[in-house]
Amino acid sequence: MDGSKQKHNISLISLVALLLVSGCLQEDTILPPSPPEEPSLPDGIFVTGPDGLNVSDEPLLMDFVFSDVGEQGAEPSIGVTSSGCIFFIAFEKPMRSCDYGQSWINAAEGDPTQAPFTNDPYGWVDNVTDRVFNIHMMGLQTTWIGWSDNDGETWAGNPHDSGTTPLNDHIKLGSGPWTDEGLYAAIGQGSSNVYEQAVYFCYNKLAGIFCFTSFDGGASFEAGGQIIGLATTNGGLHGAITTAADGTVYLPPRVSTPTVIFSKDNGFSWEQRTMGEDVGTPNPRKNAEVATDTLSNAYHTWVGADEGIYMSRSTDSGNTWEQESTRISPAGVISTTFPHTSAGSPGRIAITYLGSENASALGQPNIDDEPWDGNAHYAPANVSYHLYITYSLNALDPNPVFHTQRVTSDPVQMGSICLNSGDCRDTGGDRSNRNLLDFNDLHIDLEGRVYVAFADGCTGTCASGEDTSPENSRDRLGSVYYLGNGPSLYESVGNLSILIPPLGTPEPFIFNHILSISFTTFAILPSLKVSRIRSLLELD
Repeated sequence: MDGSKQKHNISLISLVALLLVSGCLQEDTILPPSPPEEPSLPDGIFVTGPDGLNVSDEPLLMDFVFSDVGEQGAEPSIGVTSSGCIFFIAFEKPMRSCDYGQSWINAAEGDPTQAPFTNDPYGWVDNVTDRVFNIHMMGLQTTWIGWSDNDGETWAGNPHDSGTTPLNDHIKLGSGPWTDEGLYAAIGQGSSNVYEQAVYFCYNKLAGIFCFTSFDGGASFEAGGQIIGLATTNGGLHGAITTAADGTVYLPPRVSTPTVIFSKDNGFSWEQRTMGEDVGTPNPRKNAEVATDTLSNAYHTWVGADEGIYMSRSTDSGNTWEQESTRISPAGVISTTFPHTSAGSPGRIAITYLGSENASALGQPNIDDEPWDGNAHYAPANVSYHLYITYSLNALDPNPVFHTQRVTSDPVQMGSICLNSGDCRDTGGDRSNRNLLDFNDLHIDLEGRVYVAFADGCTGTCASGEDTSPENSRDRLGSVYYLGNGPSLYESVGNLSILIPPLGTPEPFIFNHILSISFTTFAILPSLKVSRIRSLLELD
């Protein structure tokens, strides 16, 4: 055998041996199957812990009903009477729906006892007496307060109802029980002529915060004045008034360190407490808010310096507050503003806010060509803001769980949201980014159903996606979401069901059906926000 042939045979034998060994090795090293992928939550659904990061808890089953109020509605207030009538108050019209948001009317149209215009609107529904307050600032000189005790069928009012000192701004009104402490409480409980609830009226001047207490149900405010020496920086700007079941009154000032001002004697004297130094606040900022539950535990919520929503809790009626802040909003929501909250049974709270998940825009040039840090005031043109609603049913636990839904399927606002009225921007064509003004609102009814009022800036061709530029996102359409199916904030109530399903819809309920009556679009989420197209569809 010649050498070349022998080398060829040896090479062939070696190749066969290698293949045999390779096959044996493959049989002996069978790889295990890849583990199944963990199921992911639907888009816009978040379940997070106290640091804003995802946890493994199942999401709450809940959906929300949308209603188009049919009027412009920046700075809206919302409340619900015991009869189920919803009041949405923004600008000078107290809009009312007594059919679960299917239709709305101006409940005070043509009534000469009510304010004919407004420079600052506010509304309030007392959850004990059902008195509805229709509140409007008349320039800076005074405030015109109207009220109704029969669901807006008739009204009364006082056109000069702003306390003992003239000049007011950023008006707020609230009500709650009389306490057993102090001079005001002695008057409130010592006369049959006194209204059964204490009514509070607060506003700011450049000198600070002024608060008054009414003994006649808000018809006049003769007792009170400036809150001296307490968190009066920033001109005395402040958030909503909240009153607890034990009568403690809370007022959060708009200052750099999260702070709560409170009174235990119906507004006769005030104290303050600070918290949240671990997360701070942004600049510029908007109002914080306090919720109280049925046992008078308090939950203070605000926007932190990193633009997330945070909370501090007090379980002793505001005397002490935890100093380690709890994050409410998901970490993936990187920019927030306008937080509002209410509570029911202990630990059961709901929070709403505007937010953005456009993390890729962080560090990109903002409206001042500086790297964007998430502050909505400076948001770039490509940032979209949606409405979010967060629930927690164990907010008093050491490690509470937060269930969040992005409830809008198209943006509420594109680009920046003015948070400093002295630095608002015209985005072209006289389209200021101050269209949403200063706040939204969230309240619950007597069965613990959540209602949210907001102004929608992105309507028409902005909502449809044809033109989502900031210039085309400067509407302020009055809009409402409320809980359709899901947990009540009152534990004893359990789960709530849809109030009025669309006509002709077979069971099980189909979420993408739409009912339009008159000028109102009525829809169930998760599906489609259709506030833009009135009379979109008639169902048989």
